[in-house]
Amino acid sequence: MAAYIYANVEITDPTAYEVYRARVPAVIAAFGGRYLVRGGAVKVLEGAADPQRQVILEFPDMAALEAFYYSAEYQALVGLRQAASTGHLIAIQGM
Repeated sequence: MAAYIYANVEITDPTAYEVYRARVPAVIAAFGGRYLVRGGAVKVLEGAADPQRQVILEFPDMAALEAFYYSAEYQALVGLRQAASTGHLIAIQGM
């Protein structure tokens, strides 16, 4: 069953974030992940929200998602992302 990472990211240092953006796709792909959404226009339809950069990743299952997130390869990039942005990452088990 597919699993997803949903991220709402506010980029605070675009130059530094580009370093992260350049490196992370290969790591995502190495764990069977792919981008479904990467940026784009956002419109709030209900509720109070402050959407920033939206990213949705799909992985084959939750085990692959967690293997990606906790991998040494991705953890080496987390500091880059956190230094250049703020936001939330949420893991979602598909149905």
